[in-house]
Amino acid sequence: MTVLITGGAGYIGSHCCVAFLQAGHDIVVVDNMSNASQVSLERVAAITGAKVSLETADIRDQSRMEEILKQYRCTAVVHFAGLKAVGESTKIPLAYYDNNVVGTHRLLSAMANCGVKQMIFSSSATVYGDPQFLPLTEDHPTSAVNPYGRTKLMIEEMLRDVAASDPSWRFGILRYFNPVGAHESGLVGEDPQGIPNNLMPFITQVADGRREELSVFGNDYDTPDGTGIRDYIHVIDLVEGHLRAHEVLGSGSAPSNCFAVNLGTGNGYSVLEMVKAFERASNRQIRYSIAPRREGDVAQCFANTEFAEKLLNWKAERGLEDMCRDTWNWVCKNPRGYETVA
Repeated sequence: MTVLITGGAGYIGSHCCVAFLQAGHDIVVVDNMSNASQVSLERVAAITGAKVSLETADIRDQSRMEEILKQYRCTAVVHFAGLKAVGESTKIPLAYYDNNVVGTHRLLSAMANCGVKQMIFSSSATVYGDPQFLPLTEDHPTSAVNPYGRTKLMIEEMLRDVAASDPSWRFGILRYFNPVGAHESGLVGEDPQGIPNNLMPFITQVADGRREELSVFGNDYDTPDGTGIRDYIHVIDLVEGHLRAHEVLGSGSAPSNCFAVNLGTGNGYSVLEMVKAFERASNRQIRYSIAPRREGDVAQCFANTEFAEKLLNWKAERGLEDMCRDTWNWVCKNPRGYETVA
């Protein structure tokens, strides 16, 4: 009775390992370690007092995935593994389709051959494209506007087709908004490689002196302060949503054998609101300058969370102050990410 967590050594995956272990589940992590550190799983073990089994493998290696599923007698999969940078996806789209779409196809094929038919999939609010209305509900039209988002959408469609072909499959598609924060211990957190792709890690690198200033892309949006508004969710709330989705899938209480649900807070914060909140949490000034808008960015994007509350009996509990405090705690204890020991 083991849960396979792909990409489990990464940012969200490592926090998910903590949540599942603390809930009493046995897990095995599969990660090719292309954007992760084994130290994260050592920290997971330190937090939980439980053994973390790691298999360094690639989900595109179907025969290896079948070996792991059989060896650990896996009964379900939580699927995080994949490339995830929007900008990078426009430059190397084939790598994204290979890792994300082909990789998921191979993983599903391995699961089918081993009789493992339950998966929670890490999707994204990017599948909604430019919002036609707000807050975003799960029945909002999908229309991804970049290769990364299209890979997520293609995988969603693949899962729906598999579910329709065989009612014994069970899929929970979780559409994330903007995960931030870290475990309250400061032992696991976000450790981006190279230039951060997301706002929060960039802010932290300005706060701790690694970068001179933050570029704010556009201050002429139709928002109260002119900067873009997004729905930020604490990573601990996010992974608790995965745990609830796993329980719902296992109980058979879901309305169908393939559902999609938003994981967000329902609240939107602007870029400048995030900057001010982090200044309060860190007691540091965050220098920033206004830069031109980025192509593809939208003015506002935040979730309607009613379906998640109804289906999963789940709601985000942590606010912006918690997100900033826990992020700063992680950064202070790990100024060079997993290169240092907290």
